Amino acid sequence: MSGVFGEIISLITSTTAGDIAALKEASGFIGILTAGNSLINNIVWGLPCCFLIILVGIWLTCGNGFIQFSKFGYVMKNTLGLLFKRHSTDDEGAMTPFQAMSTALAGTVGTGNIAGVAGAITIGGPGAVFWMWISALFGMCTKYSEIVLAVKFRERNKNGEWQGGPMYYIANGLGKNWKWLAVLFSVFATFASFGIGNMTQINSIVGTVDNLFLTFSSNPQAVNTNAIHIVVGLILMAVLAVVLFGGIKRIGKTTSVLVPFMAALYIIGGLVVVIVNIQNIGPTFKLIFDNAFGINPVIGGTAGYVIANSIKMGFARGCFSNEAGLGSAPIAHATADTPSPIHQAIYGIFEVFIDTIIICTLTALIILLPNIEVAYGVKAGAELTTAGLATVFGAEFSAIFMTIALGCFAFSTVLGWAVYGSRSLGYLFGEKGIKVYYVIFILMVMVGATMDLSLAWNISDTMNGLMALPNLLGVALLSPVVFKLTKEHFQSIKPAKKK
Repeated sequence: MSGVFGEIISLITSTTAGDIAALKEASGFIGILTAGNSLINNIVWGLPCCFLIILVGIWLTCGNGFIQFSKFGYVMKNTLGLLFKRHSTDDEGAMTPFQAMSTALAGTVGTGNIAGVAGAITIGGPGAVFWMWISALFGMCTKYSEIVLAVKFRERNKNGEWQGGPMYYIANGLGKNWKWLAVLFSVFATFASFGIGNMTQINSIVGTVDNLFLTFSSNPQAVNTNAIHIVVGLILMAVLAVVLFGGIKRIGKTTSVLVPFMAALYIIGGLVVVIVNIQNIGPTFKLIFDNAFGINPVIGGTAGYVIANSIKMGFARGCFSNEAGLGSAPIAHATADTPSPIHQAIYGIFEVFIDTIIICTLTALIILLPNIEVAYGVKAGAELTTAGLATVFGAEFSAIFMTIALGCFAFSTVLGWAVYGSRSLGYLFGEKGIKVYYVIFILMVMVGATMDLSLAWNISDTMNGLMALPNLLGVALLSPVVFKLTKEHFQSIKPAKKK
């Protein structure tokens, strides 16, 4: 076991040393910016911070009595069990609990569930899927705790709308001396919303539309991708404007329709692939578990290196996908018209379960079950998931399916992050700046549709990861509040003992 830890330390130090050397050799503004961002990115999305997220998750899990396991039935009954119940609220400044969860899930379920899982498997090996599950199991309690605090310490704005999230529970829960930490989170979240929550998602949509046209064209060279990007960008800008300027309730109504549709569509498609390849279930899960612990590795290296690399990719992509610990989802959940923090917080457990345990696992099975050729060690994206679907549905139908699925996933993420970014900017500059933010956010859609975003993706990815640091500190310091509210809630719903 000491060899494994040694390989992990070696992987961390070698990556950091390489980034520092690249930064020293960089020249010009873009070169220095790229190298500097790479150094920071490999720290915030590297093993140390991933382990920090997991350690906080373990602490919260223990303090909350392993709620994601011990109360799993209660959670499913009061989330999934209410899925088809009519949801409404008389509070004009709030969403229904389901709409708030749908908005948060919209921001969570995105390209990371399709392209991110594919990348984790090719770079970290099939074992990365196992470590993704581990990150999700503890991430359930992290997101639960974030939402408890978001609802507990939220405020009404001048328009009567609920607003909350890490910036509010840090400032209101920890006191004015910690406001700098709340400001730091808001700055990171605002910048991240333009990149990871907008341009990169739109870029993924136009990429799948390109692939659709190329698949059906008899002369791929004649396809005018530039024109496609402009048309798709204009359509998405128009739809986004209609939804955003309709206010928080219209966003909630849109996501409450879009999220169940997109999740059901993808789950059905994935289950068909699983059923067709059911004979490969056993060997595939064996491959995942073996590779997670360095047995029968598919990527070269010592057992310790294989395990370390698998953990890194599994934790990083798992945290990136379900956003537990980043502090983004609580911003949406804080808008809910809910009787108590706990009633809304259990949606956080359900959210991570659906995002990672169900949807990310299905993506992994779509790739691994059909035994398609996987170029391990080479970064891959949605094209690998499409190839897995094509073994069952054929190339043309799979191109259509992936365009619809990824389009819904990515656009719903844009809606979710519009809420996160506007609330973060509103905290910094007041409500007057939100409409200006919406205009800029909508214009960024065309940038995302028409430009190369490799650097923008990397920088926004870094900002996304940086959000976790102030949020995790705030949640850890306020954890006694979460433990107390959780204990009181479940004691209050215990049936009275018969005398």
